[in-house]
Amino acid sequence: MEKLTLDVAEKIVKGAQAEAQKLSVQMVISVVDEGGHLIATHRMDDAWLASIDIAQNKAWTSVALKMPTSNLEEATVPKAELFGLNTTNQGKLVVFGGGIPLERNGRVVGAIGVSGSTVPHDVQIAEAGVKAFEKLALETV
Repeated sequence: MEKLTLDVAEKIVKGAQAEAQKLSVQMVISVVDEGGHLIATHRMDDAWLASIDIAQNKAWTSVALKMPTSNLEEATVPKAELFGLNTTNQGKLVVFGGGIPLERNGRVVGAIGVSGSTVPHDVQIAEAGVKAFEKLALETV
């Protein structure tokens, strides 16, 4: 069975951090496994403390729902079908961009969550982490 390891998570974080540095933003980057369990969180120098929970929750939301958190934006506004979704699961669900699942062979094996800048930057940096992941072969256990 393939699974995310700390080594793989660190490479994902490095890919995301490189993109954050290009944008000159300070971010928190989190990686969780397929069960939503934290593997790694990296807080860049001077990144917002509040972004620690947000990044972890974006990653958790993305793996729990097997979709990017940005997919929830329109469905969770007032009067929309899923309005109030973010109040479920002890408030852990994040309904704006920055969380993206990590997939291997059509199966979600984890997720990345990024927080600390604008939502478009958060998404761009998370996508860089996904690209770093896609370049790696997962370790077999």
